[in-house]
Amino acid sequence: MEIKSTLVVVNEEEVEPREGVTAGQTVKAIVGSGERPADRIRVALASFEAGTLERLHWHPIEAFYFVISGRATVRDLEGNEYDAGPGASIYAPAGIAGAHEWEVREPMRLLSVRGCTDSARKMQFTVEKDTRRSYIDLDELIRREGVSFESHY
Repeated sequence: MEIKSTLVVVNEEEVEPREGVTAGQTVKAIVGSGERPADRIRVALASFEAGTLERLHWHPIEAFYFVISGRATVRDLEGNEYDAGPGASIYAPAGIAGAHEWEVREPMRLLSVRGCTDSARKMQFTVEKDTRRSYIDLDELIRREGVSFESHY
């Protein structure tokens, strides 16, 4: 039996950036989407401009972030603040209890790892701090393939 390698090596400079969910954010999809599919994980390099605020939000899948450069204040659902600079790791379990907010103080780059590649579960739900009501904009829901208007009749 012949075994062929399935190893994938990706050089960042070969990956086209795309707009992130938040203004001031760009993302380079490394593995787990597009031309480099994966079974269970999605890995991306995210860049944030200084002054970017990614409002309090949660994901239906767990997320892990590793800060490569720059600095941000990360806030949790209870309003606790954490300094996140080079070498910091942030783990956000799935669900509202893992909600987090980024206030980027210096241009920041981080490695983002998500525990799933299913398009319907890649969504991000914004949380209103005072009521903890969660929502997602319809345009974002459509972009993330979380809704379909196809008729099944």
